[in-house]
Amino acid sequence: MNSLAPTIHPDSLHEAPQTGGPTSETCHLLRTRSYPASISLVIPMFNEEPVIHLLRAEVTSYIDRLPTEAEVVLVNDGSTDRTLQLAAAWAKDDPRIKVIQFARNFGHQAAATAGLDYATGEAIVLMDADLQDPVPVIDAMIVRYCEGYDVVYGQRARRAGETPLKRLTAWLFYRAMRQFVYRQLPVDTGDFRLLSRECLNALRQMRETHRFLRGMVTWIGFPQCAVAYERHPRAGGTTKYPMSKMLPFAWTAATSFSTLPLKLSLYLGVGVGLTGVFEAFRAVFAWAFGFVVPGWTSLMIVTCLIGSAMLMCLAILGQYVGMIYEQVKGRPLYLVAQTISRSPNVAVVPVSEMNPAAGKSFAEMIRPSINAA
Repeated sequence: MNSLAPTIHPDSLHEAPQTGGPTSETCHLLRTRSYPASISLVIPMFNEEPVIHLLRAEVTSYIDRLPTEAEVVLVNDGSTDRTLQLAAAWAKDDPRIKVIQFARNFGHQAAATAGLDYATGEAIVLMDADLQDPVPVIDAMIVRYCEGYDVVYGQRARRAGETPLKRLTAWLFYRAMRQFVYRQLPVDTGDFRLLSRECLNALRQMRETHRFLRGMVTWIGFPQCAVAYERHPRAGGTTKYPMSKMLPFAWTAATSFSTLPLKLSLYLGVGVGLTGVFEAFRAVFAWAFGFVVPGWTSLMIVTCLIGSAMLMCLAILGQYVGMIYEQVKGRPLYLVAQTISRSPNVAVVPVSEMNPAAGKSFAEMIRPSINAA
């Protein structure tokens, strides 16, 4: 279901500045905004006990000086340490804090989605708990928001505290995604970004199971721009995205936005077929000129090539079929065990009100809010 877009008076619109050079991005007329009446900070957390006290001090200091209302939505993604206890203590001391406790670990993208579902601000900022993305950068994002941009994403000019391998793989990932999968995906970005309420309402209509949020935000369009910043080393704890998780995440990103792997399987099949044709011509040529035609060795090589190509193609196709299977089951993206806040009204807009085809709303399974006071 598409929501009705607001009607804007032409006098309030202005043209977005040109970045130079040809572009395939949609042209938008920007509408200057006033400072947001309320701001939500959405922070997914998983085993962040070593850093949460630093996060609390940094975030509290920031929202205290904001000239508007603010809230912080902490989503505990099934942590096994004392993250929940420390977050609950923060919520008890500060009525601006909301803690969303998952029934189990559902993953970073699901936790970010839950935080966005529960956020009530006019402008919503998604960030990680490790303080690698500096909180003061939000001020620069708000400036661009007031200029009329609906999405302002942080673009990493420098990545301090990361290994050369991590920087190399990140560099290759974004360039490969832009080249082969989704050309509009901005490079050197993460989930650190500001969204307008209009943009978030559009994003929340997308309830696919396999989520790549930074790509989904790019897909919905709306006026978008970047704010460059220097990424800091992690303030404490260990990374939650080692290589063993980064590779599946990259695969999810590729298969969620493109059928390129299926096309590659076609190219692989064509390549193996041409290899077989070449081998046939070679055998005929050898027979015609009296050479001994290779038997067992050449036969086994071709057989192995064909078998390997078939299994690879079936595996890629199986991945897509598996994703379809998981999607059509219609299970909720996450389950909330409890919410913790001094505010009595912590709730999420039911998904069924935005997209009737989404099936039964996960909000029906949410328990009542727990008053932490």
